[in-house]
Amino acid sequence: MTSGAPAPEPSRPAPDPRGDHHVHSTFSDDAVSTPAENLAAAVARGLTQVRMVDHVRATSTHVPDMLRALALLDPPEGLAVLSGVEAKILDTAGRVDAPPDVLAALGTPAGPGRVLLADHQLPGPDGPWSPRVAREHLDAGLAAADAVGMLVDAYVAALARSGPAQLAHPFSILPKIGLVEDDVTAEHLAALTAALRAADGVVEVNEKWRCPGPRVVAALHAAGVPLVASTDAHDARDVGAYAWLTGGP
Repeated sequence: MTSGAPAPEPSRPAPDPRGDHHVHSTFSDDAVSTPAENLAAAVARGLTQVRMVDHVRATSTHVPDMLRALALLDPPEGLAVLSGVEAKILDTAGRVDAPPDVLAALGTPAGPGRVLLADHQLPGPDGPWSPRVAREHLDAGLAAADAVGMLVDAYVAALARSGPAQLAHPFSILPKIGLVEDDVTAEHLAALTAALRAADGVVEVNEKWRCPGPRVVAALHAAGVPLVASTDAHDARDVGAYAWLTGGP
């Protein structure tokens, strides 16, 4: 290699693009397609799995209605319709903004299949920090490694206290607060992979937010952490539509 040339980018093991494990419907207030429309899109894309997931907070009451709507779908042979809820991680102790009864029912016939643990804000020791608040802490002297450490601590704790879990768009908060995935150290990754393996957790590779990046995906893959493909679709037209995830620009 020519001296001074950039190091090659790590290869990105691609999860199976015949699955889409993060699809929103009109049970989320920011999505536009019904479960039936999402199912039709999954059929058209030739998917074998589609996980329909909707946002919840601790006060949400719509999960039983969502699950009933999914149960009424009639997928063709060879296509599995799976369920989930997406909830924000609140703090470094791993509290999750979801109804306790929904979390208790995860993975049972009466509940969603998974909780998708999301870093919509930076989980702080005292609750979620908005990007503005997180940047203020960084400007005041909080080290990048310590900010990432808070996020990883929150992931680890949330995995330990939740039922079947999938990390939703992991590390997507970093660019919003002025950091990058290069700020995730080998020690951070070791702690995260150990927690994922202990909890039988799953990590999505998210088309919409293009995360996690190749280095993190390669480390998770090498550690035996299951990876699934997701679009984070809020419109049926995006279900199963991959470009970046399958190696595109």
